[in-house]
Amino acid sequence: MDKEQSLARIALLTALLIGLPALSGCYEPQPRPRIIGEDPSAVLAPSQAVPPRYQVVGRSVQGRPIMIQILGRGPDTTLIMATIHGNEPAGTPLVERLTSYLQSHPDLLEGREVVLMPLANPDGLAANTRENVHGVDLNRNFRANNRVNNGTNGLRPLSEPESRAVETVIRQYSPDRIVSIHQPLNCIDYDGPAQALATRMAQYCDLPVKKLGARPGSLGSFTGEELGIPTVTLELPRSASNLTDALLWQRYGITLVAAVQYPQYVSK
Repeated sequence: MDKEQSLARIALLTALLIGLPALSGCYEPQPRPRIIGEDPSAVLAPSQAVPPRYQVVGRSVQGRPIMIQILGRGPDTTLIMATIHGNEPAGTPLVERLTSYLQSHPDLLEGREVVLMPLANPDGLAANTRENVHGVDLNRNFRANNRVNNGTNGLRPLSEPESRAVETVIRQYSPDRIVSIHQPLNCIDYDGPAQALATRMAQYCDLPVKKLGARPGSLGSFTGEELGIPTVTLELPRSASNLTDALLWQRYGITLVAAVQYPQYVSK
């Protein structure tokens, strides 16, 4: 994907987000044909598609909605989120493709609820900055014993509306595991009791498992170390931003499916 295509994607996604009405709960739109997995030519009939439920969980500093998509119902819940750092955008189309894949494979949702947040930092994505428009690194803004209050991390925990939206989702859905997609460290990091999950995910891609250590005030410090929720940071390479959606899915899609199905194995 070249620079012009990337800017076009950002503009389209931003326009779609701004055009959505503010919602107080979930709604289920009319199903429409969806792409199946890796094959962009395979389309489901509207009657076969499993529509996600949408929920606006907050708004960015500049008023852009922060949305989640919920698929399936069941006692086992996985939260997968992307682009909490606005200059690490490859996770957003990957999560969008995962939505289509799960819609077309409803058997994977039996007994499961999957909560997807494709874009946690919409203002940062629009500006191509790591931080939000206040200059705060949202992945250092959570409640954690190791956090450091300063201008970059936020003068207090959850000072930013975007990090509050993420915490709202965690409190509301109580996920059994969390995957946050980042760049560019080219590994699978984990916090809390997530080594087995990270190891399983690594079986489906070429990224090695590396324990990088909990960063001050990070999501992993909050959910993994403080709350004891297995939390994996899927660190894609910087070059992932240049891949097409199809290639992103080919390289990393089944890794996300493995997190959804954990502890079961999935077929490649």
